[in-house]
Amino acid sequence: MKRKSKAVLILAAVLVLLAVVGISSSVYTVQENEYACTVRFSKIEKTVSEPGLYFKVPYVDTIKTFPKTIMIYDIPPSEVLTSDQKSMTVDSYVLWNIRDPLTFYQTLGSIGEAELRLNALAYNALKNAMGVLEQSQIINQADASERNDIYEAITDEVAGYAATYGIEVTDMKVKRLDLPEDNEQAVYARMISDRNQIAEKFTADGAYEASIIRNDVDRQVSILVSDARAEAASIEAEGEREYMRILADAYNTPDKRAFYEFNLSLDALKDSLSGEQKTIILGKDSPLAQLLVNPEE
Repeated sequence: MKRKSKAVLILAAVLVLLAVVGISSSVYTVQENEYACTVRFSKIEKTVSEPGLYFKVPYVDTIKTFPKTIMIYDIPPSEVLTSDQKSMTVDSYVLWNIRDPLTFYQTLGSIGEAELRLNALAYNALKNAMGVLEQSQIINQADASERNDIYEAITDEVAGYAATYGIEVTDMKVKRLDLPEDNEQAVYARMISDRNQIAEKFTADGAYEASIIRNDVDRQVSILVSDARAEAASIEAEGEREYMRILADAYNTPDKRAFYEFNLSLDALKDSLSGEQKTIILGKDSPLAQLLVNPEE
């Protein structure tokens, strides 16, 4: 009797354990940031996107989860050729998320496979976009909005192909667009040469404008000096005329003229005796001799 009771207890415990295991294997939870796909014999029976507690067939159904959040995939740097056959290194990244988990599972099945496919799509889109542009159209000092148009076109192309895998590409950006080491120095030399040519043009234009300004200033100075000299000559001539008029008025009688001539004779005599030699020889008819011999006359 005791053995029978013990066997019943063991059987009941086994049944309870099986029930607990069965119940635990028949429920699953879905988080807010994930999709949950019920897979039965390698086929998805149901996809759940709302968080909560759900049931499945134990030991038959398996749950495959995929993230709902936006993920970033850092694409390895790759080289592309421009239309003028110049190589460039592109380093970019993709922001993406799973839009259709059923299609995603059927076509790709895993995040790793999705990143490999995005890598190929991004490389093809970059190669196609850069292949129709010259290097000078990509690397320049123009407005960045022009390059943004190129990046948007690349994003649209990648998004279009990725949609067939249940993937939504929200954005794609180029982190770095650089030159390979083999032609980097050549491009830098060309850029330096271009800047030197621009600087020389600015210098030549400045020198031309400066010469125009200098010529205009020199012309104005010449005109001012010429006008000043003409005015000075006119004033000087007017002064000479006034001097002669005053002089004529002062000596307009014989007595005045005689006095004037007397003063001139004295000035001449004074100038003759201004040096170290105080002896002069004059003829008796000389006005100076008459002045010295007969000063009263």
